[in-house]
Amino acid sequence: MEMNQVRYFVALCETLNFTKAAEACGVAQPSLTKAIQKLEEELGGPLFVRERTLTHLSDLGRLMRPHLEAVFHASESAKLEARSFNTLEKGRVRLGVMCTIGPTRLVGFLKRFRTALPSVEVALRDAPGREVLALLMEGELDCALLGLPDLPERVEARPLYQERYTVAFAPGHRFEAMDVVPLAELDQEDYLNRVNCEYPQHFDALGIPDPADVRVCYESEREDWIQAMILAGLGCAVMPEFLPMLPGIATRPLIEPELSRTVSLASVAGRRHSPALREFMALARRYDWGGTAQTAAA
Repeated sequence: MEMNQVRYFVALCETLNFTKAAEACGVAQPSLTKAIQKLEEELGGPLFVRERTLTHLSDLGRLMRPHLEAVFHASESAKLEARSFNTLEKGRVRLGVMCTIGPTRLVGFLKRFRTALPSVEVALRDAPGREVLALLMEGELDCALLGLPDLPERVEARPLYQERYTVAFAPGHRFEAMDVVPLAELDQEDYLNRVNCEYPQHFDALGIPDPADVRVCYESEREDWIQAMILAGLGCAVMPEFLPMLPGIATRPLIEPELSRTVSLASVAGRRHSPALREFMALARRYDWGGTAQTAAA
């Protein structure tokens, strides 16, 4: 069964006239008649009763009509969806975001993208960095914001911006008197461990040991819990400088060594991009990511 046969059948059901049906479909009447005959052969009987002045559906035609009309309308809907998809009247981008990347830099870009392509939905999914990377590789995500020190060869990463690592602490802490904090100064400090923090991986990538031996008091996957405990004076924590902080938390850049990460927009090489994803990636390349820079909290 071919779609043109279904289309001709539906038109003939509506007109009950071979000439009018052929005109509606933009074909010659013999072509339409031949297509209907082939359809009848496939379905095993006449679909229409042909009379000199009147054509009407046969019993088999009435039985087949709802099924073939459903096929026709589903085909038309599919074509419409495809046109909308390819002309960016409708689309979806599945964006993974490493959970330690704060929204500060991203929201300006998302606002710009919404202005440019208001009909395209962006579905955000945040998770630890390695989990986001795995979802990207498995095809569950179209692209991802990652700040990992090493990525597989198949991943194409376009750097967007850099951010330093800082130490966050409560007012009155001894670090408050310093402009910068050598990492060794964290030795034996009460520490709040951010479970999803990837900064130890940067030491591994550099091939050097972490110079500080901290006293871990608490650990949590949730940034709000860690920051609440910092404000309560329960310890300090290493955090990326653009992560939104609760009011009152102070930060200082870490040095010796100074560690930073590059946040990149990653996709899988060789994987076909939808029109919506192509526009998303193109706008990300043009966007001024440095224009929303923040300074570390004083």
